[in-house]
Amino acid sequence: MIKDKFTYSILIIEDNPGDLYIFQEYLRDQILNPNIISATSFKEAAEVLLDDTQKLDIIFLDLSLPDKNGIALIHEIVKIGKKRPIVVLTGYSDIQFSIDSLHLGVSDYLIKDELTALTLYKSVRYNIERGKYLLQLEQSEKRYIDLFHLSPQPMWIYDLDTLLFLDVNDAATDHYGYSYEEFLKMTIKDIRPKEEVSNLMKILNDNPGDKEGKIKGFFRHQKKDGTVIEVEITSNLISRIGKTVRIILANDVTDRVNYIKAIIDQNDKLKEIAWVQSHVVRAPLARLMGLIKILERDTKLADEDKSFIYKELLNSADELDEIIRDISDKASKIEINNTSYDFGDINR
Repeated sequence: MIKDKFTYSILIIEDNPGDLYIFQEYLRDQILNPNIISATSFKEAAEVLLDDTQKLDIIFLDLSLPDKNGIALIHEIVKIGKKRPIVVLTGYSDIQFSIDSLHLGVSDYLIKDELTALTLYKSVRYNIERGKYLLQLEQSEKRYIDLFHLSPQPMWIYDLDTLLFLDVNDAATDHYGYSYEEFLKMTIKDIRPKEEVSNLMKILNDNPGDKEGKIKGFFRHQKKDGTVIEVEITSNLISRIGKTVRIILANDVTDRVNYIKAIIDQNDKLKEIAWVQSHVVRAPLARLMGLIKILERDTKLADEDKSFIYKELLNSADELDEIIRDISDKASKIEINNTSYDFGDINR
């Protein structure tokens, strides 16, 4: 038989010498060189668990020790076990209690009288891998919490069924004006202007919780003080405590939208000025061009005629200058805020 060559560090907390011997033999039957540490009391177990030099992979725990047992024993081992997987070793009379102990932080339970070398080995492999997976989930959850609460942009999570806020970050409370406690009593409809709620519900109906993918777009929100803002929303479905919820990232683009609207409005005004003035400019310009052609064509004009033409040239030039000044004056009245904007996503 091929044995597992990985060196597992295993703590067995068992005060019955016969059971301890059987467990050790079962482990050696499946694992080539297991590092087995035994403790016959809670005191001995605590010394091992509190020793930082001990790199344990898994703990097997008998529920009846001479100095501690039952719930109190589980609580203490879980507290000092440093999140290592704990497997309870139990007799038939302890089965229900062992099942209940899973809620106290125990990973699994094994019935002593049904134990074999293979089932013990499977328990080692399964619970170690499960422990690693749970640790990864915990680390991932911590990274999420850090990213969520430290984000400089408003973020929140809401329930897909009730639309209630489940969590919001500090940026959201600062930007929208509601306290954290107020947010948790509200639904996402409460931060929309009333006329926007029907549009919101349509979007939600088109993107149910069982549908993968993001929701992204521009929406109108309303702060606590009644201010309506333009918001770019990016959202996705995530799993939180075993339930599918939606996480939202909100980017206030009100200033950007207002700036773009101002530019469009000003461009329209400039087009109007250009169209009107271009027709006004044509009259003096046409006279200038006509008078110049007369001078070029007829070189024997009388002094009286030349004097008239020069006078008309000056009048037309003055008129054209006045029109240009009027255009400049109207254009100068179109002002744009001197705020600096990032136009990177303006066409998105």
